[in-house]
Amino acid sequence: MALLDKFNALRQASAAVISDIGLLPFGVGFDAILSPTEAVWRGRRVVMLGSNNYLGMTHDPDCVDTARRALDDWGRGSTGARPASGTFSLHRALEQDIAAFFGVDHAMLFTTGYQANLGIIGTLCGHGDVVVLDRDSHASIYDGARLSGATVRRFQHNDIGSLRQILESLGPDRASNCLVAVESLYSMLGDLAPLTEIAAICREHGSLLLVDEAHSLGVFGPSGAGLVKAEGLMDSVDFLVGTFSKSLGTIGGFCATRHDIEALRVAARPYLFSASAPPSVIEGARTALARMEAMDAERARLLANADRLRHGLAALGLRVTAGTGPIVAVMLDNLVETTCFWRDLLEEGVYANCMVPPATPGGVFLIRCSVSASHDDSQLAEVLAAFGRALERRRSVSDAAATVAR
Repeated sequence: MALLDKFNALRQASAAVISDIGLLPFGVGFDAILSPTEAVWRGRRVVMLGSNNYLGMTHDPDCVDTARRALDDWGRGSTGARPASGTFSLHRALEQDIAAFFGVDHAMLFTTGYQANLGIIGTLCGHGDVVVLDRDSHASIYDGARLSGATVRRFQHNDIGSLRQILESLGPDRASNCLVAVESLYSMLGDLAPLTEIAAICREHGSLLLVDEAHSLGVFGPSGAGLVKAEGLMDSVDFLVGTFSKSLGTIGGFCATRHDIEALRVAARPYLFSASAPPSVIEGARTALARMEAMDAERARLLANADRLRHGLAALGLRVTAGTGPIVAVMLDNLVETTCFWRDLLEEGVYANCMVPPATPGGVFLIRCSVSASHDDSQLAEVLAAFGRALERRRSVSDAAATVAR
């Protein structure tokens, strides 16, 4: 039991949250998912504002039909890793689709987006190499760097001067054995990376650049190809990593690159020792990728919805993070305020994400909202009204506490 003792503090913190608000915000279970924007929780309808279903593709009829046909034709799974029995013609077809979509020669599938970063970063780099990552990078980037055994350096978030200082300190030889890893759209605060400047510094020092497009795929760029392509940087970015679990509405991950990475198929352990994605997932993703190219109207609506929510929340007097994409986050002061606000929102019929340290950058406390192109005007009005009522409830509680204190 001693191995479990290290989790006592976490158990106590969770118990304290449950005592304060009556439930734990992390891992809420839904009774049913009605659509990309609505779910049922404890028998009540709620507006979904906490998924990454940016284009509403989870319920796209074409994607669902294709996945259903693949289930009938191919069965429920591969029961094998890609190098064993887990490679079907469907897997290779999706890799070819991804390579063509980004205009590169090579693409490699992983069963999850998390595994994509583990497999690429953790295999490309090793002892004697250097991984330089943005301080606010996703856990999968951190874990890939740790798995590699390389020296890990972190630069200040989106700080070009900090990145330049680290690369210069490495010297020419070590900088040429360096992989710089960043995200294009950061998932907590919703801010964009200065990719053009980052790519220029990497070229200057001979370092390779990996960009995780998990949250910008489908949102930015021609045909929804992401921020790298939108900024004309495909020739400057060495490895483009992404996931199917956001805009494409399913699960899976990939790396697209102009470099020959075929050797990684027998070297990357997350690829080598994980069962491949089921055929229904693969075929659904292929259809979603093709559908996504023609969804310019949905992309425009998505960004318009996000702007409406961002401006509406700011008008209520809430502290809203700056951003231009579908992630809209409200900053609060502490754990109790954040969890209580999250509970009040849920009781008002809106599910958003309660994000607290250590998951958040810089120790901030957030109510994180993920907007969808499928949200209609009435739902956004409902969301803003719910935030307004939750805010009034928090103010009433604060006023009452101040009166008692006096």
